[in-house]
Amino acid sequence: MADALLSARGISVRFGGLVAVDDVSLDVSERELIGLIGPNGAGKTTFFHVLSGVLRPTAGRLTVRGRDLTGRPPHAFARHGVARTFQTPRVFREMTAATNVRFGLEFAGRRRRHPHDAFDDARSILAFLNLADAADVPAGALTPARQRLLEIGMALATRPDVLLLDEVAAGLTERELESTADLIRRARDELGVAVLWIEHAVGALLGVVDRVIVLHQGDKIADGPPATVARDPAVLEAYLGREGGTP
Repeated sequence: MADALLSARGISVRFGGLVAVDDVSLDVSERELIGLIGPNGAGKTTFFHVLSGVLRPTAGRLTVRGRDLTGRPPHAFARHGVARTFQTPRVFREMTAATNVRFGLEFAGRRRRHPHDAFDDARSILAFLNLADAADVPAGALTPARQRLLEIGMALATRPDVLLLDEVAAGLTERELESTADLIRRARDELGVAVLWIEHAVGALLGVVDRVIVLHQGDKIADGPPATVARDPAVLEAYLGREGGTP
């Protein structure tokens, strides 16, 4: 797609004889909110590693705003507007929450101009995340749920165009999940960020995203509106081993 922020074409990842991702293509456009789902072992996180420069693809091409970044390291993706979180939050535990966010501002954010440049200091980002009270608290002293929010803040501090979220709802209570989903919508609506979100809590994700992509055994088996994908026989088969029910 010519106007895609992030475009992946024919991405494959092989580890010896194991094919983890097989010829998967994807376009992420401005302000899209996309869910990426699939059973355990589907290749979701491996695909995310490729999209963020953590892992070099065996085959395929990655572009960000038309610039070829295939095989480039993570900091190159960050500087060109792609930020991500991880399944297990990666925060600097001994540093305060505010210092963690300042790291994101210095790492890539200061090199980028963006429509939300007013969002340019650690405390305003923490306030957006409802973490203002934690600014001077060591990250390691925060609950796991708040560490997840802090990691999102570190990613937002780089002023991304595309935000990749890897299972940010893991271990959250229902109330925390609702709050996190609301935050993700606000990042899209208020900051203009496109979001690609992996999640095992499929029911919650389907109620938030505009579009759903499904991976199964490394293949992309569905891509469309949530209601359509939830009824797709191939998706039901992948999740349940039979046709019927819901993912």
